[in-house]
Amino acid sequence: MRWEDLDQETCSVARTLSVVGDRWTLMVLRECFLGARRFEEFESRLGIARHVLADRLKKLTEADVLTKVAYQERPRREEYRLTEKGRDLYPVMVTLAQWGDKHMAGAEGVPLLRIHNTCGHATTGHLMCSDCGEELHAKDVSVKAGPGAVRVRA
Repeated sequence: MRWEDLDQETCSVARTLSVVGDRWTLMVLRECFLGARRFEEFESRLGIARHVLADRLKKLTEADVLTKVAYQERPRREEYRLTEKGRDLYPVMVTLAQWGDKHMAGAEGVPLLRIHNTCGHATTGHLMCSDCGEELHAKDVSVKAGPGAVRVRA
């Protein structure tokens, strides 16, 4: 399996990594979920080289994770906003952050709390069964081939 061919793999994880599978892309997405929209915001928050940032924003835009929206016409200026496809990455980002909170936070504690706007309390995300509502853990789930799986001939 070659890194540049991940998008051709019959594996949803591999295909997803073909879009978001490097550290700068994930950091750009983190900043999107924290409210960054403009190139200069990403650049100053991340300390990333301009050419690397431009490359990641272009890749995310081409993958329809972000869209460019004009906020000024003369001169034309654009900002980046998450698309529905991009917003669907929120659970992934929360899960990564929660793993880091549990396993990588220092003695000072977690760096950010996620506050549920409706009730005002700090919250964590949980993966739930879409049918019965029970919380899911790896030991409780098995997998089987789906309709998009490659069939191996005997």
